[in-house]
Amino acid sequence: MTPKINANIELVKQKIIAFQYNEKHQNKQLNCLKLKTNKYQIRMTREQERDELHRTIWQIANDLRGSVDGWDFKSYVLGILFYRFISENLTSHINKAEWETGNKTFDYAKISDDEAELGREDTVKEKGFYILPSALFQNVQKNAEGNPDLNVELRNIFKEIEASAKGTDSEPDLAGLFDDVDVNSNKLGGTVEQRNKQLVKILNAIAGLKLGNYQDNNIDAFGDAYEYLMTMYASNAGKSGGEFFTPQEVSELLAEITVVGKKQVNKVYDPACGSGSLLLKFAKVLGKENVRQGFYGQEVNITTYNLCRINMFLHDINFEKFNITHGDTLTDPMHWDDEPFDAIVSNPPYSIKWEGDANPLLINDPRFAPAGVLAPKSKADLAFTMHMLSWLATSGTAAIVEFPGVLYRGGAEQKIRKYLIDNNYVDAVIQLPPDLFFGTTIATCIIVLKKSKADNATLFIDASAEFVRGGNKNKITDDQRKKILNAFIERKDIDHFAMLVPNQLIAENDYNIAVSSYIEQENTEEETNIKELNTRIAQIVKKQNELRTAIDAIVNDLESATV
Repeated sequence: MTPKINANIELVKQKIIAFQYNEKHQNKQLNCLKLKTNKYQIRMTREQERDELHRTIWQIANDLRGSVDGWDFKSYVLGILFYRFISENLTSHINKAEWETGNKTFDYAKISDDEAELGREDTVKEKGFYILPSALFQNVQKNAEGNPDLNVELRNIFKEIEASAKGTDSEPDLAGLFDDVDVNSNKLGGTVEQRNKQLVKILNAIAGLKLGNYQDNNIDAFGDAYEYLMTMYASNAGKSGGEFFTPQEVSELLAEITVVGKKQVNKVYDPACGSGSLLLKFAKVLGKENVRQGFYGQEVNITTYNLCRINMFLHDINFEKFNITHGDTLTDPMHWDDEPFDAIVSNPPYSIKWEGDANPLLINDPRFAPAGVLAPKSKADLAFTMHMLSWLATSGTAAIVEFPGVLYRGGAEQKIRKYLIDNNYVDAVIQLPPDLFFGTTIATCIIVLKKSKADNATLFIDASAEFVRGGNKNKITDDQRKKILNAFIERKDIDHFAMLVPNQLIAENDYNIAVSSYIEQENTEEETNIKELNTRIAQIVKKQNELRTAIDAIVNDLESATV
């Protein structure tokens, strides 16, 4: 082969390599662009769904302005929203089963109640409840206008839905779900006609809510509705015991922290579960099918207790996979037979009062006794922390949103922190940005607990600057959340952001675990160059002297001219 041919072959080879490199590079760029596009579309879809929900709620509120007190109005919106969703959920479930048998034209909403009765028993076993076709939201709403007995019909339907679970395993999960929706209340109107008029408005507005299939939504529509209603009626926000709905971005971070290194868990628990948003976010992050034995929670407020159970049904977490109880977790815990839990996610109420040492039995309670002291009666934060630690599995992780005062306050709280640090239970402390939670602008924190750690140190993360302003609250973006999570996973020092501190140093610092005590804030001020500054000053002085000399010369000329 001639040198010329060899050269040509080599040239062709180089061109092929160059082409392959460019193609690979372009594909990488294309995939990157596609990923960014998908993220943008998801973000836009999420915001669109949220805006749609908020517009609908505002519409209903505007229609009922002056008729129904805001805090009571919340119950009607959430109750009837739930009624719509379970109606659609049941219809979809039954239709799907029929379509799979080849009956493609079947529509449960259009068959007679007599026909539907034939499938009642099997459906209750599967779904935990039953609704006859005539009682479905879509059929009631369609015929609501001009129905003089609408309030009575709705009351009976709600009772029948709850009664459909009587004598079955799902009975405790359905009992009292519609208690807050009083369709005969004078708050809706002084006469039956006035009440029905208002009920028609609510039914029509909720029917007009365009969120498609509930399961396909990018937002927790129910939780988001609850949060929005609370922001609308801020003056009454503390009426039900100081509720702070956990922003979905924070919920996701908590869930992600507890599942690091895990593909499955047996049980997940929230001792102050509220509307269930944290449990549901956990289900979304890990996959509800990967929580083998189910979701457990306890809530002291009856309204949010009902809301939590409602939320479980709405997210297709069947009655046999959740156990949500009502009561005071600190003094009357309901899950003694279910602990320990592999994952615990919680945002317990901040600094609320509890019995503490006023109840002599509590100091001997196996949950609190190990610390040798009880949390102060006026601040129950660390009582919740001790409760969660006690019920945490040996290989489990607990991620808890805490009020910042628990990190540094003295007295009994310092003694409890000493117990936690000396026994190496605190895995990480993460400082969150301010103004994330409705009801408080304070920058909260996350305490991560583990009973089995690979080191005798605590990781501190300062995420106080990781936010963007969204509306009237701060929000953590997806990228910012991932940054925090990666720092948690890597467990390495990062300038001005993360530091792994030996527990001995924390002990020497009086068991203060405030993040600011260990991570130095970045100096954002421009560094002053003294030499350069002096040069500039000298130049300014020189120019000033030159200007004075020039002025003096002009003045002398003027004086000479006038003489």
